[in-house]
Amino acid sequence: MSDHDHPESHGAAYFRVFLALVGFTIVSVAADLVHLENKVLLGGIVLAVATAKALCVMMFFMHLKFERAWKYLLLAPTIILALALPLSLRPDIGETYYTPDVPQIRDYAEHEASLQHGEHAAEHH
Repeated sequence: MSDHDHPESHGAAYFRVFLALVGFTIVSVAADLVHLENKVLLGGIVLAVATAKALCVMMFFMHLKFERAWKYLLLAPTIILALALPLSLRPDIGETYYTPDVPQIRDYAEHEASLQHGEHAAEHH
């Protein structure tokens, strides 16, 4: 008999996955509460934990662990699109949009400074 013939074994497996998800969540929250100075390291830890949690959910609760290899063929277009979208937007958004020489940033800073200066002038009268 295989694992598929024993429903209680599925329950035990699902409970272990649940415990793993709880553990991953605790690790993620603890990494955030530690207030690491290195934000890149913190982001890496949180993203790694989120990836591990997503894999647990996909493999067990979405039953991908029990599917054949054709699931990878179905994921190929999604992976291509997921990689193509950020790469295609990078020249427009990632490299030029948020540079310090964008006029909107200077205009916003001047506007904020004038508002703050106006508030200080009103307080002195």
